[in-house]
Amino acid sequence: MWSEVERFAQAARKCDIVGLFDEPNRAGGFSTRFDGMLLDYSKTALTAPARSALIGLAEASGVAARRAAMFQGAPINETEGRPVLHSALRNLSGGAVMVEGADIMPEITATRTRMAEFATHIRQGSVTDVVNIGIGGSHLGPEMAVRALRPYHDGPRCHFVSNVDGADIADTLTGLNPATTLVIVASKTFTTIETMTNATTARDWMAAAGVEPGPHFAAVSSATEKTADWGIDPARVFGFGDYVGGRYSVWGPIGLSLMIAIGPERFHEFLAGAEAMDHHFQDAAPLENMPMMLALIGLWHHQGMGYGTRAVLPYDQRLARLPAYLQQLEMESNGKRVSMSGALLERPSGPVVWGEPGTNGQHAFYQLIHQGTAVIPCEFLVAATGHEPELAHHHRLLVANCLAQSKALLRGRSLDEARALMRDAGYTGAELERQAAHRVFPGNRPSTTLIYDRLTPRRLGQIIALYEHRVFVEGVILGLNSFDQWGVELGKVLAVDVDAMLTGDTTLTRDGSTAALVAFARAAGV
Repeated sequence: MWSEVERFAQAARKCDIVGLFDEPNRAGGFSTRFDGMLLDYSKTALTAPARSALIGLAEASGVAARRAAMFQGAPINETEGRPVLHSALRNLSGGAVMVEGADIMPEITATRTRMAEFATHIRQGSVTDVVNIGIGGSHLGPEMAVRALRPYHDGPRCHFVSNVDGADIADTLTGLNPATTLVIVASKTFTTIETMTNATTARDWMAAAGVEPGPHFAAVSSATEKTADWGIDPARVFGFGDYVGGRYSVWGPIGLSLMIAIGPERFHEFLAGAEAMDHHFQDAAPLENMPMMLALIGLWHHQGMGYGTRAVLPYDQRLARLPAYLQQLEMESNGKRVSMSGALLERPSGPVVWGEPGTNGQHAFYQLIHQGTAVIPCEFLVAATGHEPELAHHHRLLVANCLAQSKALLRGRSLDEARALMRDAGYTGAELERQAAHRVFPGNRPSTTLIYDRLTPRRLGQIIALYEHRVFVEGVILGLNSFDQWGVELGKVLAVDVDAMLTGDTTLTRDGSTAALVAFARAAGV
């Protein structure tokens, strides 16, 4: 099936996307809608036959069977022998979710209830600031979501610390009152070195101020013995099963800071949006299935057309951390080199994902997107309305810029159009030709647009779940495991040895470069 997709992609390299709009209702036929959201992928070189080939590839790859296995609790994370059930954290319907013959929903529901009680207690008490200490999925998810839902934030101020660089924790704690600060330590094993180093510093900060740390700490962890050793009350410890990976964990206890910020009711709306996307993903036919189509477009662009990167461009300042969140989701999930069987992959795995909010990006890197030599598929996201009615003209201009950028990528500007502009500006002869060449936009550059009514807790839940399922579909078709992350381990292991070198251990083997760098760092006073 890949050969057929590649055959269509080869032909599409000569395709004029603008010409595809000669087809009746191109925009309607190459878009899909779900619950207040519209995904438009008509500004791509995808044709109906190519799309059918991609859907056939998904069917031949067993996406439907793998999807059913995931929701049913089968251990599809095969290298770790675990189910993949982040969807259970947002299962609000009450249906059983079985793992090895046991229903995991009573425990999940009980934990969510405890979270709600704790969040309400914090919101009604004297806490003014919450500091979430985590890294990776224990950091990016809640930080992104808290920022995204700022209009609904009526709880204590939330701060996020992840980097072991002392500047991160120092800058965050500066100006906070230890007596009115809650620290959430998010580490499933309670051994993550960056997180525990920062947590220890926060505990010392409180103790130095004469504040007993215990009542000011909570933990998101399953290592209850370790949290008890730290003096954290078991009632303030919230765990989750190993069927939830870190980058998929914002729906449960990792989202505690979000629940404190926006309240349990709004958090419930956030979960409900994701649950709705789960049902849509399971029930909708491929052409109407938003995660399926988003995944197939991604495969078409990267593996089919050979475009190496993907720009995620939210036209929403509050979604500033979404590109970073999706970087982890996509690149940690599908940044693999071997298949499920351990054999080397036959084609590229996940693309490089990057981006920034519009309109800031327009004045930074859009030059490369519009006129650079590499084609970069762009994924625009924008809400039709904002949260500041008194600034409606700002939002109208924002939406106009978003839609104009996708139009510019599609149409471009021809040399004849550039010549006419330069002629009107008074240029003639060779100088006219030189100036015109600089003002040509190749166009014919693909983009998708996800537009929705407003960024609410429900919509944010839908958007995140949409991208989670997109990554799942891509991984199944590529034949890899999207739910392990062995690539993060080696550097962490070697850091222990390098740390010993920095403290003077000369017995450890090192390469010449590392030895020189260690010597410089030691001489400079590390």
